[in-house]
Formats: sequence, structure tokens, C-alpha cells
Amino acid sequence: MRSVLYSLLAALTILLVFNTKIFAQKKQFNEGTTTPVRVGSVTLNLGAGIGANYREDDYYSPFGLKAALEFGLWQAGPGVITLGPELGASFASDGYYHNYNSYHSRTLIMAARSAWHYGWKVRGLDTYGGLSLGFGIHHYDYYDGDSRHNSYNEVIPVLGAFVGASYFVSPKFGFNAEAGYDITNFQLGVIFKLK
Repeated sequence: MRSVLYSLLAALTILLVFNTKIFAQKKQFNEGTTTPVRVGSVTLNLGAGIGANYREDDYYSPFGLKAALEFGLWQAGPGVITLGPELGASFASDGYYHNYNSYHSRTLIMAARSAWHYGWKVRGLDTYGGLSLGFGIHHYDYYDGDSRHNSYNEVIPVLGAFVGASYFVSPKFGFNAEAGYDITNFQLGVIFKLK
């Protein structure tokens, strides 16, 4: 998973450097984007998909849920930098009983996230990449064939990286897809523009 995280961070860095150099001229900046995310915008993103594995447990049937609230705070070249909280959970279980053994794990995440948003001059389109930092409460249950139960809880630090795209079908509502290592590895959902 670390190699995936490093690859996402490298891709995000290249994307940011590339776009900053290309769109540095004032004329191009003023022509601007038609992205729905601007300074002063507030968006709420809700999604579900494949949950991220935070503790390298056996990970079958992964499922994740995430909600992210983002505030458009700073103009950065042709794009906007957002900051806000995200909450979610990642769940897994073995999905079968092998010799009567079974496990279940879940990680509840609370984090701050920041992203750089850009619309590519396509009305209603918002693309972005970003990072998150926070903590998770990880719970693991294991039941073996001899009716023994092992369980533990721990608080873990979490660092995430993600890329995503939203398409607004109206000024206040759209559809969203996000990939990376950030509560979910891949998710589909909806997005609301609250302001």
C-alpha cells in the first residue's frame, strides 16, 4: 500500500507543477475555469465504495463510506485550494468460515483534508487531487474454531492521498468519483454545493 500512496503523491505533485507552469500567464488565468468550486464555495461529498486497509489485516469484502465537507479558501493559479473535515469508515470480514474461523475489522476515520480543484474549462466539471491527515479507531475481532475470541482496539494515525472528479448536473447537485488511499480506495457518490 505504501507504493500506491507514493505513486499517488508523485502523480499529484506532477499534476500541480505542470498546471501551475502552463497556466501562469495572467490572460489564461483570467479566462479561467468554469469549475463549480471557487473561493467561498462550500461542498459536501458523500460516497461509498471499496474500503481502504489500514492495518494489513486479511482484507476480504472491503466496504467503505465517506463524507467530506470542503471550503474553497485560496486561489492557486487557475485552481482553488479547499480545506475541510472528512469522516468515514472502512469495514472488512473474511466472508466465509474456514474451519470455523472468522474475523471482522472496522476502522472509523476522522481527518482534515485539503485539495486543489480545477475545472478544465468544461461547465459543471470539477477535478481535484489532495491529501488528508487524521486518526482512526481500528477494531479487530477474530473467532477461532475452539470458540476463542480475540479482539483489540487501537488508535492509529492516518495519511491519505486521493484524486477525483465531480460533474454537476445542476448548480447545486452532481455526481462524484474518487480514487486513492483515503478511507476508500475507490468510491462513487454524490456532491452538493451548499454555497
